Amino acid sequence: MENYQPASPRTDRKTVERNRRNHMKTLYSDLNSVIPNQNSKEAMPMPDQLEEATNYIKRLKNKLERLKERKEQLMGIERLSKSMSSSGMTTVELRKPPHIEIHDMGSALEVILISEFLSHFMFYEIIRVLQEEGADVVNANFYLLGQTYFHTIHSEVGESTFGSGAARISSRLKAYVHEFFNSL
Repeated sequence: MENYQPASPRTDRKTVERNRRNHMKTLYSDLNSVIPNQNSKEAMPMPDQLEEATNYIKRLKNKLERLKERKEQLMGIERLSKSMSSSGMTTVELRKPPHIEIHDMGSALEVILISEFLSHFMFYEIIRVLQEEGADVVNANFYLLGQTYFHTIHSEVGESTFGSGAARISSRLKAYVHEFFNSL
């Protein structure tokens, strides 16, 4: 027992500092490993690693914001939420289903979509369905009147689409609009 000497405070501090540095080195290495385009053969100085990680995180945040905005645009939610907040309306008051009318005019079809919110995605999908069914879109536009969007699509249909083809297109479009609204 006489040979036992407690560790000096200086030795304890060195050990604590060495452990801290090793832990920081491990954390830097972990951070560097999740940053893309890093060459593991070439060691970067720690400040450069931190700067690269900071820039990467900023790019990810910007990309996330752009993707959120794009999603809102596609779903028409941006218009819906602005209308709700500015008018004080609740979701139940504002959620009226879009109305679609299909007019068969012989060799032409006119599709009119009336909706409380702007949805480019729904508009593009209607055009896609028309094209799948063999209709050639001649003109497509929309306008805003008050709080309501009116989308109008004029298309020409081939001879094989006359009669029952127009009814099939009408049925598909109505089902699509109904399904789209219920997914909101």
